[in-house]
Amino acid sequence: MTAQQDQDSHGTRRWVVSRRAALGLLGTGAGAPLLVAVPGTVRAQPRLDRVSFVTNWRAQAEHGGYYQAQAANLYRDARLEVELRSGGPQVNPAQLLLGGRIDMSMGNGLVALNFVRENIPFLCIAAIFQKDMSVLIAHPNTGFDRFEALRGRTILLGAEMRATAWPFLRAKYGLSDDQVRPYTFNLQPFLADRMLVQQGYLGSEPFTIRQAGVEPVVLLIADAGFENYNTTIQVGRATLANRREVIQRFVTASLQGWAQYLVPATNPADAHALIKRDNPDMPDALLDHGRRMLGEAGIVRS
Repeated sequence: MTAQQDQDSHGTRRWVVSRRAALGLLGTGAGAPLLVAVPGTVRAQPRLDRVSFVTNWRAQAEHGGYYQAQAANLYRDARLEVELRSGGPQVNPAQLLLGGRIDMSMGNGLVALNFVRENIPFLCIAAIFQKDMSVLIAHPNTGFDRFEALRGRTILLGAEMRATAWPFLRAKYGLSDDQVRPYTFNLQPFLADRMLVQQGYLGSEPFTIRQAGVEPVVLLIADAGFENYNTTIQVGRATLANRREVIQRFVTASLQGWAQYLVPATNPADAHALIKRDNPDMPDALLDHGRRMLGEAGIVRS
């Protein structure tokens, strides 16, 4: 017995060949139907468009909206099969985008300006974070309670920060490059020297420093007037021209994911499970802290 399908307005109807009719055993002559409808219908599965997106670091709460869209099937509802790739210290999202190895990448406003300056055929089409989450951190009771207090202090900065926010701070507050030492993403020098100031990320280093027994003084660099959109979505001009409707669906579903993730009543367990799948070293407490900081500091909704 073989099966055949046809389409109706509600889905796909299944039919089977009647063996008895085919063998002439029904006793109704030539008018006996060979095809018999099977009760119920089989819904046709929509074709999913595949897209890839690489983040700017290992999976974390600051990527939570994308993972929420994945966990809540918002991408699938938008007829998308989305591959979320984690970034990291050895991953350069912009290079992956330039090399055509990824459809879209996460970046920031300064990267977008560089596309324009260098006449590179790539665009920034969305900005999730309205503020940069970079911070400066100091020990309590050391006189560091405002940016003007940076004068004369040794400051630990990474290479990216030295090229982005530092020139702004240096010019605005009369600081000097002689104050800067390399930040190696190791907290031990900071914990050992109460007079050091170091860079950090609002949802990360302050939490870890508290875990080490120090209540840090934290200044959000955006509060000094440093304006830099973050967690942006970057895409090549050719990709956008050829797949504009697909890219729009990705952006819309991602924004829906962020809207869900930021609502305090939303249970982020499924999204956080996907984050921990991609970054097994990420503890639940740090995920909860990072998500809370996004809301309290107005990072997405300023």
